[in-house]
Amino acid sequence: MRSGTMTIIGATLILAAAATGANAGGQTAAAPAAASVPVDPAAIVAGRQAAFLLSAADFGGIKAAIARGDDVTTQAFAARSLARWAKTIPAMFPAGTGIAPSEALPTIWTDRAGFEAKAAAYAEAADKLATLAKAGDKPGFAAQFGEVGKSCGACHDAYRMPDKK
Repeated sequence: MRSGTMTIIGATLILAAAATGANAGGQTAAAPAAASVPVDPAAIVAGRQAAFLLSAADFGGIKAAIARGDDVTTQAFAARSLARWAKTIPAMFPAGTGIAPSEALPTIWTDRAGFEAKAAAYAEAADKLATLAKAGDKPGFAAQFGEVGKSCGACHDAYRMPDKK
């Protein structure tokens, strides 16, 4: 298992637990006072940038596996990781985190519904990719990988600063 994928899963689990306030018994705990857990916008930006880089590594690994003609069942974990990351993306952009070195455009916060819809489309595409990987459907997996790339890119096109050339 790649360490990058494990990092995404670990970060996702930590964020999910923090966001829901779930305890070990599965019950929701009372939310702590806001002052007890300071939110550092710079740390949130650094965390989401690291997670984006890790998902890029998964994209690269999947692309290489398709090009080699590998058994796509070996890519199910990476595809599930992309889907789980996609589901957490909106939570990684709370108000106040559009600070340097973030490449997020202000439209993330002014068009929140559109942003969340694009993240949901990415998650749905990646979920389907994971299902096709688990089924061992090479042609379907390869075709769906293109759809995952399109849905990921659609969000970047609308809500991320253009690359500096």
